[in-house]
Amino acid sequence: MKEIPLTQGKVALVDDDDFEWLSQWKWCAIKHWNTFYAMRMSKTVNGKRENIQMHHAIIGKKEGLVTDHINGNGVDNRRENLRHVTHRQNGQNRHHEKTSKYLGVHWHKPLNKWLAQIQLNGQKKHLGVFKDEQAAYHAYYNAVTALGETILVNREGTQCQ
Repeated sequence: MKEIPLTQGKVALVDDDDFEWLSQWKWCAIKHWNTFYAMRMSKTVNGKRENIQMHHAIIGKKEGLVTDHINGNGVDNRRENLRHVTHRQNGQNRHHEKTSKYLGVHWHKPLNKWLAQIQLNGQKKHLGVFKDEQAAYHAYYNAVTALGETILVNREGTQCQ
């Protein structure tokens, strides 16, 4: 693993095999929400400037998918940390304060119960309130699989069943 300097005092982590090729450009640290990403500007054939994100330069883009940084660190661009996933799967891997070990589940303090919800077309859909955390997760799991999607991992990092 090697480091490529970015602006704002940041560095990008890359595999040894990608270091020399990526080092030919100047990379910037760009903050999006709470995460920094490595990006550079390029000129396209028609003269327009285009932003190129380092993770896309490394593993490319796939139609209908986004690139996920598995460990949540947007400047860790080692190949083992990058994967193509659906938008929902990427959201499942968000690294923020969690009250449940299960995806789609959080503790609802006023009700003193577990709440299950899913996001559909940008809108949160309430799936129910449960006394048991695992029952709430099953409601979420069933909603996701009914959509024909898969769940990558739970919040403990293991494959969901």
